Amino acid sequence: MPELRKDPVSGRWVIISIERGKRPSDFLSPTLKRKEGGFCPFCPGNENTTPPEIISFRPSGSPANSPGWSLRVVSNKFPALQIQGELNKIGEGIFDKMNGVGAHEVIIETPEHAQSLATISQKAAEDVLWAYYFRLSDLKKDMRLKYVLIFKNEGETAGASLEHSHSQLIALPIVPKVVKEEMETAKKYYENKERCLFCDIIVQEAAADKRVIYENERYIAIAPFAPREPFETWILPKRHESAFMPADKSFSSLAEIMQRVLKQLDKVLSFPPYNFILHTSPFKDEINDYYHWHIELVPKLTKTAGFEWGSGFYINPTPPEEAARFMKEARI
Repeated sequence: MPELRKDPVSGRWVIISIERGKRPSDFLSPTLKRKEGGFCPFCPGNENTTPPEIISFRPSGSPANSPGWSLRVVSNKFPALQIQGELNKIGEGIFDKMNGVGAHEVIIETPEHAQSLATISQKAAEDVLWAYYFRLSDLKKDMRLKYVLIFKNEGETAGASLEHSHSQLIALPIVPKVVKEEMETAKKYYENKERCLFCDIIVQEAAADKRVIYENERYIAIAPFAPREPFETWILPKRHESAFMPADKSFSSLAEIMQRVLKQLDKVLSFPPYNFILHTSPFKDEINDYYHWHIELVPKLTKTAGFEWGSGFYINPTPPEEAARFMKEARI
């Protein structure tokens, strides 16, 4: 019999449709094999085709906007929001609006076109995380901005327009609705129990060990109790951390678990398209006792249709317990 499951963080309901149960081999999706040849604006030698570097990791003395880099951050050539201007919040009757002020940047994760976030070296993956942190730290100095959403669209069906491995960030003058809902739920939980909801989830999941995919000394990867999509995976710090930052000035443990989970997904699902989202506390409430930053990895294996859009429910054909088992059994 199908199950209705309520996600304790977002409050949304999910249908776990066991009768539609699917194994990894039942999901048909294009394999993400990167092509060689052809023009790519993110490849070395084509730096003049992107906006100028905001930051880059390159040998000392290597000139900006030239080959020799290991990671680059540039403005998006076609930004969703622009850094120039004032917000100018106004109302038109019952409608509110403001200017599209913000920032939209691209993190080019590697100079090697055929590599992915899963296959680059662990040091290179650590550098990606450092780039996220550096850009968050810089953008929060802008008083117009309230939140930075860091995300990655891997594969065309996940929203990527270029296959060269990259992630993006969009700095916003408002806190996104999904983050706000998570924080409100977590705050209510804390007010009732004086404990962090996410910390309690980690303790319970670790004890039950039904949906734990992998853990190392500092982080844990779980299949959430009420996942929106098959094989959705969350990565969380084991100790309470409300804002994304390097634990003890290092991202090595986070890079290790992130790459391991991505390799497990690639092994089990044959290089699926996926979305990667980093949720952290807003700038004005970065350090708190109730919210817990985390990464959400969501493979794009099903299609959202009328029922999902109209009801807010998600139909997931793979129970998270099964997904976690498949992931743990994957040999990488």
